[in-house]
Amino acid sequence: MGSMLDLHLHSSHSDGTMTPEALVEMAHGRGLVLVSITDHDTVSGTGEALAAGRRHGVRVISGLELSVSWRDYHLHLLAYDFDWQNDALQSGLRVLQEARAQRNGKIIDKLVSLGLPVSEEALRTFTGGGQTGRPHIARLLVAKRVVGSIDQAFAGYLRKGACAYVSRYVFPADQACTLIHGAGGIAVLAHPGQLALPQDELAGLLGELKEQGLDGLETFYPTQRGKQLRQLRALADRFQLLETGGSDYHGDIRPGTRMAGGPDFRVPGEILAGLQHRWETDEQQSVGSKSQ
Repeated sequence: MGSMLDLHLHSSHSDGTMTPEALVEMAHGRGLVLVSITDHDTVSGTGEALAAGRRHGVRVISGLELSVSWRDYHLHLLAYDFDWQNDALQSGLRVLQEARAQRNGKIIDKLVSLGLPVSEEALRTFTGGGQTGRPHIARLLVAKRVVGSIDQAFAGYLRKGACAYVSRYVFPADQACTLIHGAGGIAVLAHPGQLALPQDELAGLLGELKEQGLDGLETFYPTQRGKQLRQLRALADRFQLLETGGSDYHGDIRPGTRMAGGPDFRVPGEILAGLQHRWETDEQQSVGSKSQ
């Protein structure tokens, strides 16, 4: 079965290059029935995405990607199917957005001190009004011909340990899970294969995160294949975590990635079945609570 869904997309409201409207229209053209736009630390494109979904006949669920910490681990959590206008969630996102803004200024200051032709004003031309982060600064460095590619920008200036790197505040994983659950959503560990952990260490981490409220695992991801995919699916089953999947599509900023995958990557329809089971269970619990 071809891919029916893509639950990991980024729009121009964070570090993608396409609007939410354009992403949903593309999803419709490719026959997808379910998508989620998971921008970094913002839900500002959610209203547009939901409206586009209604117009194009594509189910859109709210989504979000949060950078979080747990012990010495730096992780990404995906949030799905939550009330994107929830007051506590909006307040928490404002904290993260302010932390991003402060870090951006410090990075620009470091780059200027190195004699590079950058400024916060120039950076704003690469954001499209959305959340600004290191990928936008990398694009600025490419545009100014400081480096030849985004990868070079990160390697030379922006990644941890590089000369212009600045850390930023992120929520601990347990706090992030609480925030997501408070808005009625589910918390999913994104692209676990990128952690490059031994199987037993990853299992230990998942056990800890499960205790903190983790609901799911992004088992289907473009770089997670073969034996690694089988191991991740086994871990999801072991810890009773909902399986999700997506392409991490950012538009033309990441050549080689396609919405819903390509010849070598598909999110199977059974993932949709698992999500539908969750929705049916939630509806039954809601009806039961109202009848008591």
